[in-house]
This record gives sequence, structure tokens and C-alpha cells, in this order.
Amino acid sequence: MQTLFRGLLMETLLYLAPLAGITDSPFRRLCKKYGADVLCTEMISSRGIYYKDRKTAELLSFKDEEQPIGIQLFGNDPDIMAYAAKVVEEKNPAFIDINMGCPMPKIVNNGDGCALMNDPLLAGKVIEAAVKAVKCPVTVKFRAGYSADRINAVEFAEIAEKSGASRITVHPRTRDQLYSGKADREIIAKVKNAVKIPVIGNGDIFSPESAKEMIEKTGCDGIMIARGALGNPFIFAYIKEYFATGSYSAVSAEKRLCEALWQTREMCSEKPEKVAVAEARKHLAWYVKGLRGSAKVRNEIMKAQTYTQTEQIITEYLKESRCIND
Repeated sequence: MQTLFRGLLMETLLYLAPLAGITDSPFRRLCKKYGADVLCTEMISSRGIYYKDRKTAELLSFKDEEQPIGIQLFGNDPDIMAYAAKVVEEKNPAFIDINMGCPMPKIVNNGDGCALMNDPLLAGKVIEAAVKAVKCPVTVKFRAGYSADRINAVEFAEIAEKSGASRITVHPRTRDQLYSGKADREIIAKVKNAVKIPVIGNGDIFSPESAKEMIEKTGCDGIMIARGALGNPFIFAYIKEYFATGSYSAVSAEKRLCEALWQTREMCSEKPEKVAVAEARKHLAWYVKGLRGSAKVRNEIMKAQTYTQTEQIITEYLKESRCIND
């Protein structure tokens, strides 16, 4: 998108980060509606694809309206990654992303995700195998390093570039930090200066102001938003409005919760209602966070078993809120 930023016309794409168990199709489409330029699926196991796991295959589906969208894979075996990349390319994604930054124990303990930052040469082979297997672009997402004494993002970025990656995304925390502490944007700046391929900045984007700071401090080519979009797909619209005008207007509580119900309905249309409502609870809790009386309505949402019950809870909450505000 073209935006006027500090008097300069800039090209700044906004990406929705791949988040396991969160960025399903309804949520992705809502983020797209509010300005996300590029979407990505949830993280998908290359081994699951290789062994034809049914649940893994279900994660590969997306709608045409979600384009441009990438499919994110994880794994540490070059041959299996190449096979998986060929399979998912048949879905016609805009790109294939390889996750080399997930810090969660169940991923890292299998040698996947951020564990690959401890073996850059193997990581390079995994990337190269995927690149050679497909025609679409292959991108890579990784962290600052595995731990404070093993920060190797620049070296890792250079290997990714040499291995054929078309773009990289950097989350400037170590694996040991998980999501604690502050993202060190200087690391992204160093990576940006070290490679020629586009660099996407990720980490601590919770407002338009923080998006502005990311660009100013790193010179990154795009911004990837993860936790900042939870219960807040509107953040993409806020950032675009802020970049264009210098200010932005937040949506009303009513609009916020109407979109939350839309998302829940869409989830129910794609999965058994009981499963969908259970999965929607965390999203609904994020949507009501910060609103007046949110603790009470959140507790009620957690007990809901059907969409009708969820809708009644939200509707009653909005009625009570209007009475209080009046």
C-alpha cells in the first residue's frame, strides 16, 4: 500500500502473522476486511502432510478471497519439507513460509521451529530443498536466536538468502524469551542491512504508533502483526489510517462485538458447533477485553455451549452497556 509517512511516499505491506490455533479462515477474512494486505495459514506440520494426516490436511484450506495468502510449514527434514512444499503448492498459495522461529517446547523438542537456529547449515538445506521443489516464492520466519548467548539472526538471514528465500520475517526475541521482555528492533535493523531480500519486522506491534516506530528504527519492508490482532482485527485499518492522516478512530464496542459474532458464526459454519464455540471462546474473550464489565461477560462466554447462547450473552451485554452509557 502507498502511504504518506513523515512526508515520504512509502510502500508498507501489513501482514497477519501465522498463529497456531488462532488464524483460521474466519479470522483471516476479518483481518483482510480491515486492511491486512497479506495473510498466512496456521503453522502446518510438513510431517503431517507427508504421512497424510487428516487434521493436518484440513489446515491447508483457504478461500480465494484470502489471496494473497501463504501456507506456513514447519519441519527439519529437507526431503520431507520438499515433499510437503510440492503438495501445498497445488493449493496455489501466493508463497510458502517455513517456520524457524516457533519457541514452544512441543515444537522445539522435536528439532523444529526455533531449534533450527542452533543448526543454521541444516536450516539452509531445508530452505534450499523447498525452494528447489516449487515454483512459488519460499519465505522464512525466525527469531533473534535461540538464547541470549546465541543471537545469530544476521548469520541466519544470510544463510536463508543464499539458500533461495525470497523474503524473511524477523521476530527479535530469543527462543528463551518466548513472548516476554521487549522486542529488540535493532536486530531487525542489522538483518535489514545484511541482506538484499525484503525483511518483514515482527514483534510488539500493538498500535499504529508502534508500527511507525518499527519502520523508523528498522527500515523494514513490511510489518507483521501477531498478538496485536487478537480480538482486534481493526488494527490494520488503524495503522493505514494513521499512516495516511496522522490519526485514527477506534471502532465502537458495538461494532467490535458484532464482528466477534460474525467470526463465531463463520467458525460454526465450518466446524461442528460445539467445537467451533469452544474454539471461539478465546477470541471472544479478547474482543471484550478492556470493555466496561468485561470480566462478567467473559465468564459467561466461557460457559456458552452454542452460538445462540453466545449471541444472547453479547446482545444482553450491549443492551446493558447502552443503558449505563445513557
